[in-house]
Amino acid sequence: MRSDPCSIDSYDYYLPPHLIASHPANPKDSAKLLVYDRQKDRITHAIFRDILEFLPSNAKIILNDTKVVKARLFGHKESGGKVELLFNSPIGEDRYLVYIRGRVKVSTKLFFGDSLEAKVLVLNRDGSRIVRFYRNGKTVELEELYHILDKIGHIPLPPYIKRENKQEDEKDYQTIFAKQEGAVAAPTASLHFTPTLFQKMQEQYETFFVTLHVGAGTFKPVEVENILDHKMHKEFYSIPLSTKKIIESEKPIVAVGTTVTRTIEYYYQHRELEGEADIFLHPNNPPKRVNHLLTNFHLPKSTLLMLVASFVGIEKMHRLYQEAIDREYRFYSYGDAMLIL
Repeated sequence: MRSDPCSIDSYDYYLPPHLIASHPANPKDSAKLLVYDRQKDRITHAIFRDILEFLPSNAKIILNDTKVVKARLFGHKESGGKVELLFNSPIGEDRYLVYIRGRVKVSTKLFFGDSLEAKVLVLNRDGSRIVRFYRNGKTVELEELYHILDKIGHIPLPPYIKRENKQEDEKDYQTIFAKQEGAVAAPTASLHFTPTLFQKMQEQYETFFVTLHVGAGTFKPVEVENILDHKMHKEFYSIPLSTKKIIESEKPIVAVGTTVTRTIEYYYQHRELEGEADIFLHPNNPPKRVNHLLTNFHLPKSTLLMLVASFVGIEKMHRLYQEAIDREYRFYSYGDAMLIL
């Protein structure tokens, strides 16, 4: 096993395919929870509904209130050929960054339900596309687009879930406190909370929110040998003043998810309440403000796995993941959770 923090090979591991979760635990808080205490170097196996027994009593809990939009559209070109479009983010001037499955070129027109059309404006080198949406001859602005997506779009399940999205995914792939529309992937560490468990946590702990609209780039594997050469994707974030005060205090913070961690750490460095976060956390760039992390189990060679390693180191990260594999934990978006103390 390599332990060079800059080598992509240091973040590879083998996951038996049957451990990729295709559905959430039922009920959601019955998922497994691996608790790792860094000070005592101790692993404890628990159930997610018992998480309050492990959270530090003086900690402040910060969560991501982004809401997943029905970002996947199925349509056709003027030629009749089928296309699939994944909305990613607005980029100004009624232009949108998207991914398109199906061959297109600049000026290609795409047709979807509810009279929605898209015109391809730019083909980016990274495989993304820039389009403008139209409806009945008029350009479509973001708020109207979200309304149309809600009617005709599909929940964008991650590519490793090898099935069609179902009606229950509209609820399962959404946190119970989702509020701000804009994500194309869920902040999955938060999916384990049931209303009852979340209420209990709020009774015992002060909870705060940030918004980070998770983009499709979160699933993009690192494809360079030296991870320092990786170009991190940007995601829109916003931080309320109440959360800002906690970040700027010395109170211990539990970040619920990698998205919250990136938002807090980006703010801690740049001191901007709103913008586009592109911070890349890894063992050579560890977190400076987040004290504890609640997260799921992530893909090999992903920036999310590197973020986990930034908390515990590469060798310990592999040890924790192997422990989870040996004990048949379920991995990825609908899988089980890990709490790093």
